[in-house]
Amino acid sequence: MMLCPRSLILDRVLKSAVTFPYRKFSMSQISQQGKVPDMAEVRNKLREIVGGSTNWQDHQQVLAERAALSQYLARSQDQLPTKRMKDSMIEAHLPLGSQPALREKYLNSHNSVRFGRILEDLDCLGVLICYSHTWNKELKRSPLSIVTALVDKIDMRKNIIYPDCDIKFTGHVTWVGKTSIEATMHMSQYQDGVYTDVLDATFVMVARDPENKRAAFVNPLKPEGPEEEAIFHQGEVNKTRRVELSTASLLKVAPTAEERTLVHDQFLSTLDTRRVSFHGRILPPNSVWMEDAKLKGLEICHPEERNIFNRIFGGFLMRKAYELGRANACAFAGCRPTVVAVDDILFSKPVEIGSLLLLSSQVCYTEGMYVQVRVHSEVLDPLTRQHNTTNVFHFTFRLEKDVPAVVPQSYGESMLYLDGKRHFDGTMRSHC
Repeated sequence: MMLCPRSLILDRVLKSAVTFPYRKFSMSQISQQGKVPDMAEVRNKLREIVGGSTNWQDHQQVLAERAALSQYLARSQDQLPTKRMKDSMIEAHLPLGSQPALREKYLNSHNSVRFGRILEDLDCLGVLICYSHTWNKELKRSPLSIVTALVDKIDMRKNIIYPDCDIKFTGHVTWVGKTSIEATMHMSQYQDGVYTDVLDATFVMVARDPENKRAAFVNPLKPEGPEEEAIFHQGEVNKTRRVELSTASLLKVAPTAEERTLVHDQFLSTLDTRRVSFHGRILPPNSVWMEDAKLKGLEICHPEERNIFNRIFGGFLMRKAYELGRANACAFAGCRPTVVAVDDILFSKPVEIGSLLLLSSQVCYTEGMYVQVRVHSEVLDPLTRQHNTTNVFHFTFRLEKDVPAVVPQSYGESMLYLDGKRHFDGTMRSHC
């Protein structure tokens, strides 16, 4: 798989990454002290930064204490000092090889690493990177509530993650708006004496006030040198692309002429030629009705899965959605799938403790050996019975053999099909 120019630039920059400048939060320092630098340690550092509690019963008191930090918020971005990319560079190690006791949490039944756990780790690390960009060393706690707004994309560069080899994460801030931050991370694994590339990930975080109610300003970013200028410019391109995709969403505008033709041709392929009727539908050879390519799940949101702001941890939501999507792809194809890409995960609303989380997975597009899966998550308030969408997840999987075509029957399913095709085509273009 060839890397795009931006990936090559990021490789050079990330390989020169320094440890987190505030040593009490340094993941490399934790490793040197002989501690286990797993993501529980990252969460502990995040709690130190925001003053979060490890005891759920104390969360109301913690919220009241954080509300008092509003006085330290900047009234404009101009009041904040400009930061450099290297100010937010972090290197963190996951010692699966050198510390076998850690493997159990990450091991799956196929003797590989649970990718859902990696999603959790990336989410934690992305937040810590953004806090390192905005950190004011004169304050004991950060007045900002930094939360994940979007997983722009995660591109796999290796199909297998070994459960007995150390993993290294590196990352830094690559673009900054007024209240939003893009963090790019790279994951590699130590094998045969060298670290080999595994994945690249781009997350978008947003900063809010201490009570997580309104937007807050973040430090501006000043790139240094042509490589960092190129990275920052790509961040601008990413923002523009996200706006264009949102504007062209099938939930807002009609399909293109080419897409309408595709849907009609697909409809014609399902008509029974023996009957002159729009209602006589038959399944084409080597195909599956989209209605029969679903899988659903339910999670009760317990305090154990809360983040430092006492909402359900975004990484937990990603892990559950990924595992359901992967199971759906496996059941659909009858063989083991490998993840190729994760993209465009939008965090629309926070998930409160005590909610019922309803997950619905749908195979929405297939091509050759590839399956595009969409997972929709919503919360159900058991008292009011109200449903609210919280997230939509998009996963691209590769199977061990060609898979059946998935065929929509209704107009709504046709829109899901086109949306899946758009995501799949975007993934394939980025992997060219």
